[in-house]
Amino acid sequence: MDHFTPVSALVGGMLIGGSAALILILNGRVAGISGILGGLLPPSRGDVSWRIAFLAGLLLAPVIYRAFGGAIPPITVEASVPVLAIAGFLVGFGTRLGAGCTSGHGVCGVGRGSPRSIVATAVFTATAIVTVLVTRHLLGA
Repeated sequence: MDHFTPVSALVGGMLIGGSAALILILNGRVAGISGILGGLLPPSRGDVSWRIAFLAGLLLAPVIYRAFGGAIPPITVEASVPVLAIAGFLVGFGTRLGAGCTSGHGVCGVGRGSPRSIVATAVFTATAIVTVLVTRHLLGA
């Protein structure tokens, strides 16, 4: 957190929370990314358009932000492709095992007071802390 910007973090959090609330209120669905994407495989009739619109918004938002002059910080990935592939597999496996992802449990479930989501979010966070401790500090990667 070299350049923490509390105002943009607050606005971003409000936009995420607001959009999650709108999806729940207007569509009766939780804004969990893995569930939204998983609902397209295979697609259910009448349930595709909002999922595609949501995912398109995720992909297009940074493009639109940049087109209007927003600065996007450079992204550097220090891990190798095999490590990223293994990490992606483990995250996908975890979202199926935990019946949701960090956005579904952490943003939507905790906001609704779901005990299952509170436990899942605590497990996500604890796992992330242990992973960073082991990889960065014990293994020196």
